[in-house]
Amino acid sequence: MAIVCGIEEAGRGPVIGPMVMAGVCIDEKDEDELARIGVKDSKLLTPRQREGLFERIKRIAKRHHIIVLQPAEIDAALRSPSTNLNWLEADTSTALLNRLAPDRAILDCPSPNTEAYVARVRQGLEKDMTIRAEHKADLLYPVVSAASIIAKVVRDREIEDIKRRHNVQFGSGYPADPLTQRFLERNHDKYPFFRKTWKSYVRVAQRKAQKGISDF
Repeated sequence: MAIVCGIEEAGRGPVIGPMVMAGVCIDEKDEDELARIGVKDSKLLTPRQREGLFERIKRIAKRHHIIVLQPAEIDAALRSPSTNLNWLEADTSTALLNRLAPDRAILDCPSPNTEAYVARVRQGLEKDMTIRAEHKADLLYPVVSAASIIAKVVRDREIEDIKRRHNVQFGSGYPADPLTQRFLERNHDKYPFFRKTWKSYVRVAQRKAQKGISDF
């Protein structure tokens, strides 16, 4: 029986906190079992539903692995002339596949050029395998949905941990969140968990810098 791996991320867009990528490997025969327990794209589930599925997915899975990409790593990728956010995802997918060593993999693809994305993933692979990359794969394949749930639960836990450790409240961390916007405006230079390459962060930092210069 072939081992299939689904890979998905959570937290690609926020200005605060890490991006989490997860790989989940199952026996092909167990894909129906994932659907039976209610696995679907994590965005279609409530936080309570995701938490309830988290351990059930891990019990069904043959193996899984999680990689947490901190803001500094994300910023480094965006500042590098040789990579970008899509390639960071691709390279992290390669690391997950090398760790999990499935027979085939299904990736949720952030790039409009799926062929180039798969080629990037293959560059560092230590084992030959079948790879499918599709947009919205988390809506189409239960094993990718399972990875999206694992990634989302871990990302949410990371965010809650940041709030506890720093004794702060900033909402979801997404730039469109008014609470996040207010927190960013007041605290952009006070904490290490901002993604400093994000346009929302850059705008605030530049405006504050200009205001600081005008005070002289």
